[in-house]
Amino acid sequence: MSNTIQFSLQRSNISFSSPHKLTSRSVTNLVPFKSLSVVSNSKSFELSPVGLFKCSQLLKPRNSVHNFITKAAAADAEDHEIEIIDGYAKPTKGFAEKFPALVTGFFFFKWYFLNVIFNILNKKVYNYFPYPYFVSVVHLLVGVTYCLISWSVGLPKPAHINKELLVLLTPVAFCHSLGHVMSNVSFATVAVSFTHTIKALEPFFSASASQFVLGHQIPVSVWLSLAPVVIGVSMASLTELSFNWTGFISAMISNIAFTYRSIYSKEAMTGMDSTNIYAYISIIALFFCLPPAIFIEGSQLLQYGFKDAIAKVGLYKFLSDLFWIGMFYHLYNQIAINTLERVAPLTHAVGNVLKRVFVIGFSIVVFGNKISTQTGIGTAIAIAGVAIYSLIKARLEEEKRKVSLAHAQ
Repeated sequence: MSNTIQFSLQRSNISFSSPHKLTSRSVTNLVPFKSLSVVSNSKSFELSPVGLFKCSQLLKPRNSVHNFITKAAAADAEDHEIEIIDGYAKPTKGFAEKFPALVTGFFFFKWYFLNVIFNILNKKVYNYFPYPYFVSVVHLLVGVTYCLISWSVGLPKPAHINKELLVLLTPVAFCHSLGHVMSNVSFATVAVSFTHTIKALEPFFSASASQFVLGHQIPVSVWLSLAPVVIGVSMASLTELSFNWTGFISAMISNIAFTYRSIYSKEAMTGMDSTNIYAYISIIALFFCLPPAIFIEGSQLLQYGFKDAIAKVGLYKFLSDLFWIGMFYHLYNQIAINTLERVAPLTHAVGNVLKRVFVIGFSIVVFGNKISTQTGIGTAIAIAGVAIYSLIKARLEEEKRKVSLAHAQ
């Protein structure tokens, strides 16, 4: 006797062609689905419904387990193919589940691409509009506008913020705004590649703050890995052709600000998703960035800043450039957060180092920055030191995580 049962569903009527007797029950749910391939207890089922069907149907072949077709229909409403194994419907894996490495690689590509585009376009704007405090406000303003529009359409749904969370996020936002503004001051006054070389010192400041501010014991191996970072940045700074103290000091302040941002972020850890957290930080940071932009650059902008920029590139290009640098700034930060949520700490660390290499390399090619041999060697040593530091730090974090899991069990 054949073990094959073939049947089709048409609206609420169910017809079967089978040597087995089946029983049916009342219909309850209205669910669209396409096709099912069913394997249950060595019996194969082929189901070919079309359109919308009421399918909360309990099918019970003689001498077999119950097969819940409701589960199959509901899953297929999301346009997945359905496979029923041992009586339960399961959607087959989507593309992201079948190829997770490919999807994660695409996230990294978007992160790097957006970051490189932002840095290049940002520097081009500074070449004809050297007002970093105002441009910093534009970055955040465009990002905040993007967040508000996204919330209005429910992508994502806005998370509720209370007074306690606001108090926790305020110092994070302050450090974020300070680091962001100082980075832009450096970008406006020295070569992009040099700013990123100085910012390679951020792990050194992070380790120092952990050791001397938070009281955490930093292993000797971590300190040793930071030595080439300090040496490399020093070598690059001594012979950097675009060097000036404003660019150097502002990049160093940015490092300190982002270090304290990380410290305060740990204290502000909440159950809120990262997209909403970043949106709220951007909103608060915008209010911190407005006063210095108004007081430091306001009068210059009104007198000749805007007029000079429009005279050089035209009103449309000026406004479009400001919009796109703000959009790329927000998107690359958001994609960075989404990317780093998908990977382990080790991959995160390597990704950060490679991102800096990409930005430095592309900025040198695009802007044709001339660098001395010593600067090139110093930059390479600094990046290598950051890579070693990141690998060691990631390994220590993984060991700490395993110990915590072992204690929890």
